[in-house]
Amino acid sequence: MKAGTVGAVTIQPSFEDLGTPLYEVTFVVVDLETTGARTGEAGITEIGAVKVRGGEVLGEFQSLVNAGRDVPAFITRLTGITREMVATAPDLALVLPSFLEWARGSVLVAHNAAFDVGFLKAAATELGYRWPGFQVVDTVPLARRVVTRDEAPNHKLSTLAGLFRTQVTPDHRALSDARATVDVLHALLDRLAPLGVTHLEDLATATDPVPAEVRKKSTLADGLPHAPGVYLFKDAAGEVLYIGTSNNLYRRVRSYFTAAEKRGRITEMLRLAAAVTPVPCATPLEAAVRELRLIAEHQPRYNRRSKHPQRQAWVRLTDEPYPRLSVVGKVAGKAAHIGPFGSRRAAQEAVEALHDALPLRQCTARLGLVSRRAGSPCALAGMGRCSAPCQATSAPDLAYGAVVTLTERVLRDDPGPVVTALAERIGRLAGQERFEEAGFVTRRLQAFLTGAGRAQRLTPLSGCPELVAARPASNGGWEVVVVKHGRLAATTVTPPDEDPLPAIEALRATAEYVEPATPPAPACHPEEAGLVLNWLESAGVRLVSIDGQWSLPLRSALAAADLTEVSGEVQLALA
Repeated sequence: MKAGTVGAVTIQPSFEDLGTPLYEVTFVVVDLETTGARTGEAGITEIGAVKVRGGEVLGEFQSLVNAGRDVPAFITRLTGITREMVATAPDLALVLPSFLEWARGSVLVAHNAAFDVGFLKAAATELGYRWPGFQVVDTVPLARRVVTRDEAPNHKLSTLAGLFRTQVTPDHRALSDARATVDVLHALLDRLAPLGVTHLEDLATATDPVPAEVRKKSTLADGLPHAPGVYLFKDAAGEVLYIGTSNNLYRRVRSYFTAAEKRGRITEMLRLAAAVTPVPCATPLEAAVRELRLIAEHQPRYNRRSKHPQRQAWVRLTDEPYPRLSVVGKVAGKAAHIGPFGSRRAAQEAVEALHDALPLRQCTARLGLVSRRAGSPCALAGMGRCSAPCQATSAPDLAYGAVVTLTERVLRDDPGPVVTALAERIGRLAGQERFEEAGFVTRRLQAFLTGAGRAQRLTPLSGCPELVAARPASNGGWEVVVVKHGRLAATTVTPPDEDPLPAIEALRATAEYVEPATPPAPACHPEEAGLVLNWLESAGVRLVSIDGQWSLPLRSALAAADLTEVSGEVQLALA
């Protein structure tokens, strides 16, 4: 498959997308002193904060606050802050906006952050200020992650300050405690770095129960593009372990090293992984198709789906005087088919559904139009479920010919006779409270309808030598695909504010050559054809050309960049 170049798009990435290294992050380590523990009942008496980046102190903020409340005696004994000290201090209405502006654009850090940030948020709400939406880091759970009980009996700030020998001893005054928390934060980050916590977004999952040997491999995502594509996890020997796809390769691969990944077999794969190879793609459709093809090519041991396209099964009528149903791996010729099915078992259930509804012969012997001597009819003939063409000795069995004609109609375009017959049987069984048998028949009917639906969707597309379609892209241009016999042959996104017609012609000229297919089988993995059909049926898709014949109204619309009209031309052209 050839893919064109995606037009340049200016995107304002988020903090999460950037993957900011921790040494580039500006932290504001904050501590509060209050008159109590509850935000609705107590007030702030002191705010202390230290701004740091890359281990360097950039500034400090400290202010006593007139809480408008009495300072209890036990708070005075604990902090040393008296009612006389705060009586002449500025009101919170003056201190809070100054702090919020000073801390803007940073990441807030606190020891037991729920307490400090909770008071700050409550104060902002009370005073009518919009909370800036700081990202918050709590040093308590970080300490629980890397400081064992053997090292410290608890994770209080005073205990950690003693363990890490901070330059300032916490004393229940806001600025002193904030300064001590800075040293504790740096000590914790030093311990977390070997575990793979090296970027800002890692802190959000640093306390997740992810094995250390897995987390430290999160650096495998470094340098991956923030674009759609396919990613291949490989081991040290270069063997492909797992293949996936995403609209943002970097973010998806990073997610494997967090608690969001709970699959045991994937965790096992990550322990073996040594590298990640990206395959950037022009469009999400190309990424999905490439994923299928790469899985089929490499058959990675940790992928479960789409590894064996050769195991797809079809149901067809055999090509003989008295046809019967057969499950085959490939389809060819003009005999009626349905499928593909994901397994031979599903295909066999569809066969059983057809046998439940139609008196087709189920014997495997090849019969001539007439026989020299009549055969012995089987039990199915005795039950009226087969017209026994094996007994035709003087003329072809016309009754069986009528059954074959009906079966061909059912397989090609009208599943109604099978649906009606099996629905009636399910109703009878349910009325007799034979629910287990009714369930078996229902499953057979579902298998048949799945195969019939797939065949009806795939056949028109598989028989189309070339189809070009387009839909508006998020960058203001057009997302264009070239499809040949159901296979994606080329795709691109045209630049915005440019005539897309030259790019479309160039894409057609350089598209992959595809060998003609024999409908209903496409010239590719049936699942790939399904992905293409889903894209063609999505909102906004326009038919550009089919078999080289341009859709003139659409040509004008493309030239005018008219993005408003949604057309059903694709469905009509394939009908």
